Amino acid sequence: MDITCNWEKNISRWDEAVPLGNGKCGCLCWGSPEEIRFSLDRADLWDRTVLWEQNEEFSWKNLVKLAKEGNTRKIREIFDAPYYYPSPTKLPAGRILLHFTGVTGEIQSELCLETAKAEMIMENGENCFRITAWVHALEQVGIAEIEAPEDAFSVELKNPEFGEKGTEKEYVYCQEKREISQGNLKDLKYLPVIKKQEGELQWFCQNVNEAFSYGVIMGSRRTGGKTRIIWKIVSSEDGKEWLESGKKEVVQFLSAGNEFFESHKNWWKRFFAKSSMDLPDKFMEKQWYLTNYLFAATSRAGGVPMALQGVWTADEGTLPPWKGDYHNDLNTELSYTHYLKANHLEEGRCFLDFLWGLLDEGRKFAGEFYGVKGCCLPGTMTIDGKPLGGWPMYSLSPSNQMWLAHGFGEYYRYTGDRVFLEERAYPYMRETGIFIRELLTEREDGCLVLPVSSSPEIHDDTEKAWLTPVSNYDLALMINLFGTLEKMACELGNPEEAQWRNIKQKLPELSVNENKVLMLSPDESLEESHRHFSNAMAVSPLGILPYEGESKEIIDAVIADYEKLGTSQWVGYTFAWMAHLYAVQGNGEKAAEYLRIFWESFCGCNGFHLNGDFRKKGYSQFTYRPFTLEGNMFSADALQEMLFQMKDGKIRLFPAIPGEWRKQNVSFEDFRGEKGIRCSAGIVNGKKLYWEIDTDVAFCVRIQYQDLFFEEKELSCGESWKGCVILE
Repeated sequence: MDITCNWEKNISRWDEAVPLGNGKCGCLCWGSPEEIRFSLDRADLWDRTVLWEQNEEFSWKNLVKLAKEGNTRKIREIFDAPYYYPSPTKLPAGRILLHFTGVTGEIQSELCLETAKAEMIMENGENCFRITAWVHALEQVGIAEIEAPEDAFSVELKNPEFGEKGTEKEYVYCQEKREISQGNLKDLKYLPVIKKQEGELQWFCQNVNEAFSYGVIMGSRRTGGKTRIIWKIVSSEDGKEWLESGKKEVVQFLSAGNEFFESHKNWWKRFFAKSSMDLPDKFMEKQWYLTNYLFAATSRAGGVPMALQGVWTADEGTLPPWKGDYHNDLNTELSYTHYLKANHLEEGRCFLDFLWGLLDEGRKFAGEFYGVKGCCLPGTMTIDGKPLGGWPMYSLSPSNQMWLAHGFGEYYRYTGDRVFLEERAYPYMRETGIFIRELLTEREDGCLVLPVSSSPEIHDDTEKAWLTPVSNYDLALMINLFGTLEKMACELGNPEEAQWRNIKQKLPELSVNENKVLMLSPDESLEESHRHFSNAMAVSPLGILPYEGESKEIIDAVIADYEKLGTSQWVGYTFAWMAHLYAVQGNGEKAAEYLRIFWESFCGCNGFHLNGDFRKKGYSQFTYRPFTLEGNMFSADALQEMLFQMKDGKIRLFPAIPGEWRKQNVSFEDFRGEKGIRCSAGIVNGKKLYWEIDTDVAFCVRIQYQDLFFEEKELSCGESWKGCVILE
């Protein structure tokens, strides 16, 4: 692997910057010679101050009542209003600035994915100035080394410019002023920042509230014609001596030798060795590796999972898009889709560990807001699982909890980890099942439904958004949840199997219209272009409907319907979702086409998914550019689905690749399948298909390649199955 990303000119925007990260800390490298910025971030920097009062009106019972009355104005005032306040919110850490004088040339930047290292070069007459930067893979520090004369530049540590405590204003909710970035940093009112300098060190400390403070420490040392800068973000949550400990660490790494970078480089080498692919289309191959890089840079074992922007909070004086929060009606879930097949379990597991750590908070919210037992986290929430408000038909939809729980089921499906099943997957999904069970009501026909229903983000927050129960979004998640619980209980020999099966049998069938298209709800079909394919959850990503028999007709009809309605109201992740659907259908040409549209027209030069058609290519009427990460990860998963699919022991090799690829060389290595199997496979010059499957459990595996080849084998624990067939 030798993949680099290149910028030929000065980078003028933070969302096009060179991204560095280690899961906890992040850095964006950008700017011009006059002011090169290292925008710093740390995943757990949050202002958790709650400015709104949660009273008895803020309840599920009241929401259901107002929804049935059609009282949209009151719903907005009670449930959407909290999101209007500037906090709680994710916070930027600060920035380091390099000021070069007399440099007239443009900065050429490069990011080497294999070493997670950035390089910035400036030509200045006959001289060449070079800056290398990285965020250490294992140590919570960032490094920049400047090869330039000492008098050619200056270094400045800059704190974010928050508002001044004592200048608070009264917030009056106004739905017309709801924005993606709800205000600017000056709306956050803090005590003045404390700045100090001592020898090689300078730092600042920012008090956020009585419970939380943070700071950035920077050390600088000149050695042998090179200036080394070490920075570290510290917070009061790091321990009693958080500032002093941070200063000692920075001084220590100012003296670090070559082994310091080698340990960083070796971590990334091990990460990229977990899986690989080799495609005829090198652009798409590069995007997959870039996405894996972004994933590891913002999600690590033992840390907090990526929120909307991961470790790259906006650096433009505003609050981050959508407060940089945890959106659980699509964003968090799609961000953690591709890691299983890509065999990056440790980095992805942090999301499940995070949810498990919030189990008590979910129980508390289920009791206080919904008035029932079990576990439910808010659809839009803070880092500690508190509700943020927002359009309540989505931000407070109980169904989002089922999508979160699905992640536990998928982890078990792809690992076969019996201990995880017993200690995490079944207990968490059980708590979710109890929660949903207590909300269900019985219709006259005996079917179980939720009292109110919605489908993200259909009809926005208008009265029409309350769909006739039960929406296909809600229903697909319920079918998946109770079906998975039934299987897990059966595998564990748990008598609860019968109760889960009973609930599943009482659920209505998915609503399908006369054209065999999955509907929004029993009495409404999608009639216009929309960004969220919530009516097709049963197809992707849940995979309830297989591409065969009657379900095949439904899937074909759904795809045709989306094609007819067009892309005018899509955002970036929608194109990745459509590629997923085409992969299910086996349509390689279309899957590749829509992934290319996503990567070329909805992602910046650094790979960031910017949501809108910001280059104005005509694919969507949304031409804004708020950065979020879920589209990146879901697109990587769609590409993986083109190469390898596995469900209930059946493997489909290269089920949805373009025809031209089939005539060339295409391969992947060490993709993970069900029960923890590892699969490598390839096509050689369009003439030979080969595969190798390794398993740690006894498993019956069936392999299929188009309609040309099918074979089944019973594998014993530890057995490897190598095969090869001639395609001509």
